[in-house]
Amino acid sequence: MSTTDSKQNRKNQEIRVPRVRVIGSDGEMIGVLSRDEALSLAEDEGLDLVEIQPNADPPVCRVMDFGKFKFEAQKKASIAKKKTRQVEIKEVKFRPVTDEGDYQIKMRKMREFLAEGDKIKVNIRFRGREMSHQELGREMAQRIEADLGEDIVIESRPRLEGRQMVMMIAPKKK
Repeated sequence: MSTTDSKQNRKNQEIRVPRVRVIGSDGEMIGVLSRDEALSLAEDEGLDLVEIQPNADPPVCRVMDFGKFKFEAQKKASIAKKKTRQVEIKEVKFRPVTDEGDYQIKMRKMREFLAEGDKIKVNIRFRGREMSHQELGREMAQRIEADLGEDIVIESRPRLEGRQMVMMIAPKKK
């Protein structure tokens, strides 16, 4: 190969094999031709000879406009990239004594995160003497689980890590 890297398709003079299987510009199978015959056929149509399957025996080449082919491939790749989305882990912090208004706001935010497909790390922090009342934290975790309903999957049950209780929630797959 000359100037192209292994990810790209070879075209025209870059194709070094003596015989190639040729597909016409309209998509019909022309047959096995010598490389020079295939190149002259492509040149007559004002198009390029592009190697599609280099590992086949003989390699499969297509008569097409290489610039247009490259543009279409780039377009497909960008659309595929837009469709894939990285799942983020959002953290929501509570305390065993979180007031009702704050609780409702945090629940609304958690529903938004779940609707976007993000995972949530629920963190219930204990301060001072609250450590002796861990059952309040467990009740808070159960309430969160109940309020979010059937739309969630509990990835990890509430567990104590130092002075905080941690629970992982993910949206249910549809």
